[in-house]
Amino acid sequence: MSKEQEYVSGLGKDSVVPPEIKGWNWGAFLLNWIWGIGNSTYIALLMFVPLVNIFMFFILGAKGNEWAWRNRTWRSIEHFKQTQKKWRNAGLIIFFVIFPLFFILIGNMLKGEAFDQSMVAISQNSEVIEIVGEPIEAGYFVMGSIQTSGENGEASLQYAISGPKGEADVYVQAYKEMEAWELYNVIVHWPESDKSINVVMPVE
Repeated sequence: MSKEQEYVSGLGKDSVVPPEIKGWNWGAFLLNWIWGIGNSTYIALLMFVPLVNIFMFFILGAKGNEWAWRNRTWRSIEHFKQTQKKWRNAGLIIFFVIFPLFFILIGNMLKGEAFDQSMVAISQNSEVIEIVGEPIEAGYFVMGSIQTSGENGEASLQYAISGPKGEADVYVQAYKEMEAWELYNVIVHWPESDKSINVVMPVE
């Protein structure tokens, strides 16, 4: 009996898993439930269960090869390896190329007038300059939201800044009235020391 005849896939628990395919499956780890559907391993849908999903990342990575071999019919061991390699490559592309580009795109959309005003205010604050140093630069990613309705709007932003002396997080609230943005609240926070500076404070 040849190796290919001995290791028959797609028989569920009756399938004998070839030793050479055992090991970590990056496609299952990175793409979890998407990989599960594509490999007839529907236990991966537990990724939608809160708390359980935290552990499923690692369970799928460790057991993915075995489950995929047992749950789906493969032409050969080589066919299995080639397919799982494609899943791995797809996961790496999504996580290290597509996701970063997506967040950069969203960040650029949020880098509008409210963002620019907050950076001006921060760069002119002597306390922030003392701790972070000059020049102060913003990180690539900006999170939050901007909502506008005609001449009015509201912005809630979060981003990181850095300078020669250190780094900090920035939280911004701004409002738009008559097409003009005005800062409402700008806080610079240092997580390590739990220190915060109110660069712009709400007017009571």
